[in-house]
Amino acid sequence: MNELISLELDDCKESMAKAVTHTESELTKIRAGKASPSMLDGISVDYYGSMTPLSQVSNINTTDARTIVVQPWERTLIGTIEKAIIDSNIGLNPQNDGSIIRLAVPPLTEERRRDLVKKVKEEAEKGRVAIRNIRKDTNEGIKKLKNDGASEDEIKTGEAEVQKLTDAYIVKVDQLAELKEKDIMTV
Repeated sequence: MNELISLELDDCKESMAKAVTHTESELTKIRAGKASPSMLDGISVDYYGSMTPLSQVSNINTTDARTIVVQPWERTLIGTIEKAIIDSNIGLNPQNDGSIIRLAVPPLTEERRRDLVKKVKEEAEKGRVAIRNIRKDTNEGIKKLKNDGASEDEIKTGEAEVQKLTDAYIVKVDQLAELKEKDIMTV
């Protein structure tokens, strides 16, 4: 196979893997009723004038399946962290005791579970769309290689490989979504 086509395929594989990883991280943010430090991943706090991820200014742990504990490295940050958690709209109410913040994760209602499953399906669809867009871009790149001396057969083979990669990565996204849905629906 033409080495330019091989390079296109390598780029394609790398981009699709990144799309799957991104989808996985987005799915992790959807809480399944169990406390997890990753639920606070998207939260940043104002740390001496610059927005800094919460995990870089505090220890974040779970003491049990329903409680997240945030322990700031500097006591002066406790109010700032509390405000950032409230402003993030993740549906958790921080309880501040002066040195640590506790977040109680409420059990999920059936309706809330269904909403979360919808959200999982939306994220999975975004992942599949990203992978299909990568396929489209890669196929266009492969077609352009015809001008650089790639034969019709090499281009067809390259496009077939891209389709195989697309199918494989879409299956990975579907598996991630399925696992997350099971996790959410398990009481």
